[in-house]
Amino acid sequence: MDAQEGTQQSQQLILAHKVFLLKHRDVPDIEKVRLKDEVLNTVKSNDMTPYYENLVADKVLDLDHSALDSMRAKNEEEIKKLDEKIADAEENLGESEVREAHLAKFLYFIQIGEKEKALEQLKVSENKTVAVGQKMDLVFCSLQIGFFYMDFDLISNSIDKAKILFEKGGDWKRKNRLKVYEGLYCMSTRNFKKAANLFLDSISTFTTYELFPYDTFIFYTVLTSIISLDRVSLKQKVVDAPEILTVIGKIPHLSEFLNSLYNCQYKSFFLAFAGLTEQIKLDRYLHLHFRFYMREVRTVVYSQFLESYKSVTIEAMAKAFGVTVEFIDQELSRFIAAGKLHCKIDKVAGVLETNRPDAKNALYQATIKQGDFLLNRIQKLSRVIDL
Repeated sequence: MDAQEGTQQSQQLILAHKVFLLKHRDVPDIEKVRLKDEVLNTVKSNDMTPYYENLVADKVLDLDHSALDSMRAKNEEEIKKLDEKIADAEENLGESEVREAHLAKFLYFIQIGEKEKALEQLKVSENKTVAVGQKMDLVFCSLQIGFFYMDFDLISNSIDKAKILFEKGGDWKRKNRLKVYEGLYCMSTRNFKKAANLFLDSISTFTTYELFPYDTFIFYTVLTSIISLDRVSLKQKVVDAPEILTVIGKIPHLSEFLNSLYNCQYKSFFLAFAGLTEQIKLDRYLHLHFRFYMREVRTVVYSQFLESYKSVTIEAMAKAFGVTVEFIDQELSRFIAAGKLHCKIDKVAGVLETNRPDAKNALYQATIKQGDFLLNRIQKLSRVIDL
């Protein structure tokens, strides 16, 4: 796919994001008019016949028979030319030229949005490829196909294939790029902790501009880190990270979101959080996890506040967060019932009492439980032996 080695985002992924926004119910109609024109222009300029047919079937675009016939004719003509080049290379040229001819056909299928044929041609191109580096580049292409169609099975299989290839060799640049791809996959499948670790490992070596700009990468890194790292690690790896500090101010509300949490400025945190919700909701990779992320962030911030107290009034907590007592009461009730917060509410006195579990006591209880289980197994085994 395009922009693989440059500093520009892949046009296919830009197109996929625009299509996602076209389908999103929260995007204003006037904005959808502009997006629809841009999507149609991109589809026509790349002669994306199969993809156009899918968009028409999904009622994203209107059917234009003349445009469809024109694109289909261009596809047939170009595929015929590519087949002729492959035949010529196989008859008259060497293995390298044959590989390049097959690769050109593979890339053309990607360009026009012909997923199944692209994957079939990918297998042919892989069989013609010997060098590990070139095989890795084909895996990155298949990963981009996966993210374009949000095909998580294809993405997972491609990541596994890449790791096997790296055992045979491979340069550090490609290994670092794979970390970002795997991090995006983990974030898209709600494995935020692993995503945060992979993103943080890639901050100083980021070159994966075909997926998203560096600003977006920092946005994802901060969001995943906040709900995954402890306070000390967050300070060392995120709050004070020079790579993040140079960019975070360009992203609306993100600096306030991070720093107000770390500095315990909870009222400012809630305001910044409200500003970020729209960005998360309209993000192609995060929108499915919007409610989950909202809950996890609130768990983190409420736990951090309560960490400092053995008991605190509900009114004091509501004042710290800039919300009403009723709101805090309802919020905490849900989180306590779900086992997310270790405290209890004294409704009569209007007080929150924390009951954080003792780590040593919990370990002791777990050891006793496992010991009992082991003794039971030994007793059962002894009966069998006696028989």
